[in-house]
Amino acid sequence: MVAQLLGLAFPFLITSLFDLTYAVEIKPNWEVVYQDTSVYGVVNKAVILECGSTSPDMYIWSFTKPGTEAIKAVVYDLGRGPRIQQLAQTLGQLTVISNTAAVNIEKLPLAAQGLYTCQAFYDIDKEPKVYYYYVHLTVRVPVTKPYILVSDVSPVEGSTMWMRCNLENGTGPIQYVWQHETRSGNISSFAQSNTSVVNLTDVNRNHTGWYRCVARNAVNSERSDRIWLDIIFGPDIPQIDVTPYTLTERGYSALERETVSLLCQAQSNPPSQYVWFYNNSQVYTGPQLTITKILRMHTGDYACLAQNTYLNTRSKKTISLTVYYPPDGSPSCSVEPALNHTSLRLLCSWSGGFPSASLHWTGDLKHAGQDEADEGQQVHPLTNTAILLPSEGLTSNNSLFTCMGSHPALKQSTECSTHTYAPPAEPVCFAYVTSNKQYLMLSCSWDGGAPKALVWWEGPGGQGKGGEDNSNILILRYGTARTEKPYTCHAKHPLLVQTKTCRLTLEAPVLLTQRRVVSVYEGSDVQLTCNLRANYLPVSEITWFNNQGIDVQDTSKYTLLRTSAWANLTVRDTEETQDSGEYRCSTSNAVGGTEINVTLVVKKHPMPPNATLVKVIYNSRKRNEVELEWHIESEAEKGGGWTGFILEHVWVSERPGRRSSSNDSKEETEERIGPPVWHRNIIQDPEVRSHTVGSLTPIVTYQFRIIPLNHRTVGHPSAAKTPAEPRFNAYPAVIGAAIGGMLFAAIITALLLMYIIRNRNNNPRLHDMLFGSQHSQSRENINFPEDEVVSGSEEIGGLSSPGPTMALPRASSPLTISPQSATPTTDQAPPPGDDNEPVSVTITVKATGS
Repeated sequence: MVAQLLGLAFPFLITSLFDLTYAVEIKPNWEVVYQDTSVYGVVNKAVILECGSTSPDMYIWSFTKPGTEAIKAVVYDLGRGPRIQQLAQTLGQLTVISNTAAVNIEKLPLAAQGLYTCQAFYDIDKEPKVYYYYVHLTVRVPVTKPYILVSDVSPVEGSTMWMRCNLENGTGPIQYVWQHETRSGNISSFAQSNTSVVNLTDVNRNHTGWYRCVARNAVNSERSDRIWLDIIFGPDIPQIDVTPYTLTERGYSALERETVSLLCQAQSNPPSQYVWFYNNSQVYTGPQLTITKILRMHTGDYACLAQNTYLNTRSKKTISLTVYYPPDGSPSCSVEPALNHTSLRLLCSWSGGFPSASLHWTGDLKHAGQDEADEGQQVHPLTNTAILLPSEGLTSNNSLFTCMGSHPALKQSTECSTHTYAPPAEPVCFAYVTSNKQYLMLSCSWDGGAPKALVWWEGPGGQGKGGEDNSNILILRYGTARTEKPYTCHAKHPLLVQTKTCRLTLEAPVLLTQRRVVSVYEGSDVQLTCNLRANYLPVSEITWFNNQGIDVQDTSKYTLLRTSAWANLTVRDTEETQDSGEYRCSTSNAVGGTEINVTLVVKKHPMPPNATLVKVIYNSRKRNEVELEWHIESEAEKGGGWTGFILEHVWVSERPGRRSSSNDSKEETEERIGPPVWHRNIIQDPEVRSHTVGSLTPIVTYQFRIIPLNHRTVGHPSAAKTPAEPRFNAYPAVIGAAIGGMLFAAIITALLLMYIIRNRNNNPRLHDMLFGSQHSQSRENINFPEDEVVSGSEEIGGLSSPGPTMALPRASSPLTISPQSATPTTDQAPPPGDDNEPVSVTITVKATGS
């Protein structure tokens, strides 16, 4: 019965895994044969009970409930088919497999378990044989989904607990397997037995995780939902991590103004609560204590207290933190002159820090004093050190001296360097005037060099400062400068034996220009230049005056670009009469003033060639647009000579019969009354040779003329011409109207004739009027019934067929449709009395067009 145990539908499966039936034994002594069979079924599944290996002639199935001895019939077959008893309803859905005595029970209930007896009778007609088949049916129940019961879902580490895997139903024996799933997802089996209870002694934190049990019997296997086992423990001794990490003999250290983070971690469930103490004073609550920009005052002992509020347990750890801080920045090096700029002194300082920084000089110190050199080359914990270099050793230019600074809080030494070198260039002298023109400032500079050079002024008449610091500027009142002798600036440096000088001679300014006479064509932009020749004395602002002698400012006409050394004037959109003339550039300084004249000549462009109108015509009968074409006399010449055209038109007269209208504008009225006004259309494309003028008044007569342009030079106007009227051609319209009328008349006539012929019986009067009436004798000679006449075929247009017919009436007179369109007529009627004579109809259509 393997197929039935697995729930598969094999209703005709005979063999069974648990079927112990032997072959039929026929005993010759007329003894009844007894055979026992054990069969296992599953609740709500199907099972087959066999009654021998061959089909008996008759059989009786009976059932004995366990614990009783009563035998009750379930189904029998005495040769007339199986008869199922009411008892079978309590044993499931029982059916008999056709052509056998085997019984199939569907949806097997638990009550179907018991002893089934099949009494089988063979060879009844000959020598009857009786067999008793005892089938012991055992109904097994599958295990239901288990669920877990625990003594404590949150046990404390070190305690004892138990877990139980409970089932609602299931046939034993039942095997129980326990599984453990960690936080990382690893699943392992840790217990397997036939008991549903597992005991955990000495619970630890590794037991935390998901648990489930698997129950299985001979029928099936089921797995419970998982439950979470939360082990309570801790806290352990805290672990303190310091960031950034620096370890010293006294503990941890940090640099001042760094952000220091103290992280405390202690294993605990539930998670620990953390409290930070600084020198036994509570300062923070939480796992991470962050000190932003730590200061030296933060040096001390830091303790972390971890607490498990569920167990009311705690642990503590203390560390020592020392704040080290170096001096701010880096060492400061400098060199300065000494002994009236004949010697050098090296200075190095680096103040602050804890502990103090150590400084020492390195470099070209062989010419220094022996004691001072030895002191400078050794490392001393000093915050300031100085070395004096005498003049005997100052022969090397561009010497490098380095001051090394070290500090315990720094991993590497810090240094600063200084150079001693003479200024590379020569002294520079220049002068400038204050904004209010009260003073003249003479300045002397000798850039570069270390240390800085000493400069002073000497001038004629004792004007100057000699050998004093900050004497590089000589201040003179405006207008008191002397021009007979130059002013001298002296410059001195410790590395140079000789003193250098520069001289400044004061003189009036001199102006220059690129061109004294500038010629341009009218309409162009022109730039006039004015430059100041280099001299030692600065000047006032350079000023331009136009051809009218007026001070020029930035306007739409003039553009000024100026610096302290030059000023350029741009004249825009030049005109011959307005812009030609003398322009003046002027400036002055503390000594005197000057000016320069520039002549601007503005020329007109050459006259363009003459243009002639070759076509002036209205483009339609509406007379509101005029098409014009023209040509240039010298158009074949390359180079052109013109840049555009002016197309003008003027009102000349009105057409006769026009009445003045109240809607006429004031401008139109004035144009008719006043002198003629030429209206202009500017054409900027020199290649255009045609143009259309629109928006004209149809009843007004105009004149047109063309004027060539060469930039701003206007040429001679052409001869004025009046537009010609467009030629009228009515021939296509007349032909179209005639053809349309003929087609329309022909269609109407044909439709009318068809209507009259088809409805001659309904409208005899209209038919007779068109084709003529028949004589009375012909009507009397018709010997056919009316229905025969109607059923006969009609003759139209001279067509006939054998058999009785009715002659069409002849036309007595022609029918005129329209005197100006179409005139249908008929031929001469046939002789009277000839009824079978066909009628010929001729239609003549005439059409006239205007």
